[in-house]
Amino acid sequence: MIINTGGRTDTVQYFTEWLCNRFKEGFVYTRNPLFPNKVSRYELTPDKVDCVIFCSKNYQTILPRLHEITSKFNTYFHYTITAYGKDIEPGVPSIDESIETLIQLSKQVGKQRVSWRYDPVLFTENYTLKVHLDTFEVMAKRLAPYIDRCIFSFVERYKKLEHNMPELIPFTEQDKETIARELGKIAKKYGIHLQTCGTNGDYAKYGIHPSGCSTLKILANANQIEFKTLKHKGMRQGCHCIESRDIGAYDTCLNGCKYCYANQTPQKARVNFKYHDPNSPLLLGDLKPTDELMTTPQNSFRIPKVRQLSLFSDNE
Repeated sequence: MIINTGGRTDTVQYFTEWLCNRFKEGFVYTRNPLFPNKVSRYELTPDKVDCVIFCSKNYQTILPRLHEITSKFNTYFHYTITAYGKDIEPGVPSIDESIETLIQLSKQVGKQRVSWRYDPVLFTENYTLKVHLDTFEVMAKRLAPYIDRCIFSFVERYKKLEHNMPELIPFTEQDKETIARELGKIAKKYGIHLQTCGTNGDYAKYGIHPSGCSTLKILANANQIEFKTLKHKGMRQGCHCIESRDIGAYDTCLNGCKYCYANQTPQKARVNFKYHDPNSPLLLGDLKPTDELMTTPQNSFRIPKVRQLSLFSDNE
């Protein structure tokens, strides 16, 4: 099983103590987003977890304790650094701070385990094509020696976004082609493997690889392990990643990003945060009498190691 710590909230930035406690105690509870009274228990032990995937916009809080997890588990880290400021990402550190933290992370875990996410790409009056390209080049130059790859995607115009970001300027297909072409040129200049994730469209002619951001191949290469050849079901439409189990919870991220899909509103996330107990198996609150606790099968994707038998018996 693959465990994901950052698909529903920025667990690394805001729930570091809880996350480390869960791996120390060796299990975690997670509520089903659609059926909240159904709670799954996952064992967080090396024999049950093939790899732990992290995704965050600020690893600074967990760096001093990260070895507690990396010393026992295979890992991979997604670090999101975009061109946006506090007007779009109010809870995210500055670009310079984020770059310095990514460099620290890379030095600690190895560049083969770190991907830089430049997503989602979106247009407003302040964030034009020129702003994106200028910022991306500055970042690419500094980050190239410390990353495995760069992943980008175009913002999805879901209904909630129309309310949260009325300033958003819709992309044309030509806009997407131009963005992909120019990002591809910059990535090639600095020797960065650039790929899309969850984005329709073929941009291979610009040197951009269509792939999932968390495939078994990526995780295997990062950790020098072998996985079975399996179909990647993805986590949503257009996703080509291997399936994983997220241990976070929606409506809990305090970053306050205006394009966020995981929070209904920033206010709801702040209210929910009051129910967080770093010592609870659940990210929010604890088990209720009406909850149904389920032990979920955790099947491994790894190729079993073949035991080498001695030519001689122990008695010889």
